Amino acid sequence: MKKTMLVLGALLVAATTFAQKAPTGHPNTSKAGWKPLFAADLSDASYPKGVWSGTDGVLTATEDQTIWSAMPYESFELDMEFKTAPGTNSGVIVYCSDTANWIPNAIEVQIADDYDQKWAESPKNWQCGAFFGHKAATEKRVKKPGEWNRYTVTAQGRKIYVVLNGALVNEMNMDEYTSAKKNPDGSDVPEWLSKPVASLPARGFIGLQGKHAGAPIYFRNLKIRKL
Repeated sequence: MKKTMLVLGALLVAATTFAQKAPTGHPNTSKAGWKPLFAADLSDASYPKGVWSGTDGVLTATEDQTIWSAMPYESFELDMEFKTAPGTNSGVIVYCSDTANWIPNAIEVQIADDYDQKWAESPKNWQCGAFFGHKAATEKRVKKPGEWNRYTVTAQGRKIYVVLNGALVNEMNMDEYTSAKKNPDGSDVPEWLSKPVASLPARGFIGLQGKHAGAPIYFRNLKIRKL
């Protein structure tokens, strides 16, 4: 019995280690378990009427209003393509516990046109691939406006990973972000992010930010898989 328990324990540790392995690239979304984040007609999404629309599989918004998943998610893989315009500033919002007041109650994976002077001169943790206001991407991989990019956001409990155009560019352990004033690297947290990330639940709605800062954003091939 003791030997059996040791074997089972070793298998459990191995399974946990495998589950927490950081992704190194984009997933194969044709495999079983993947489904669209939203229905083609957006009937299962929550958003202000008339703001978001999809044409030929491309989703965009006319205002700075967020579109939300119909249900909250815990651990998941989210894969998509996005295209910026000159000056775009948008984001993928995860683990949102309050969609009416999402900014302090969620984590935003930043999308930005880093070729635009305004965003190029902004703090690094405001640029594409960043956990907005918290941690900058390790490298600049976003393409120029008008070109499609691929994003994969993987949430494994309290660890979140970001793959942009084929490379892992960011990762976060939520529990390390215990202050609403300073990040672990010493950088300032924007004052509107008024709750420490460590205090947020690892469960919530997924959202896409709309036409923010006057520039549009485009999404397509949005797919999700529960882990």
